[in-house]
Amino acid sequence: MLQTASFMGFLRTILIILLIYYGVKILSRIFAPYLLRYMSKKMQERFGQQFNQQEQKTKGASHKEGETVIDKVPQSDTSSNKNVGEYIDYEEID
Repeated sequence: MLQTASFMGFLRTILIILLIYYGVKILSRIFAPYLLRYMSKKMQERFGQQFNQQEQKTKGASHKEGETVIDKVPQSDTSSNKNVGEYIDYEEID
């Protein structure tokens, strides 16, 4: 049941691999522009949707132009350590 490889079988295998390689290469040259165009349309739609959502958020806000709006107030749980040391003011001497 042990089979040995023949030279013709080896050449046929190499030929099949080369045909598949060049076939994929040629097909990718044909279909790549269509694929890229499709992907770019999808990305453009996504960015457009994000832009529209951002526009709706800004239009829905009820503040005037130039007014400062704070959406989130930071928590003031931080306390300074009083045992750090003494501040010494200094002057530069020329």
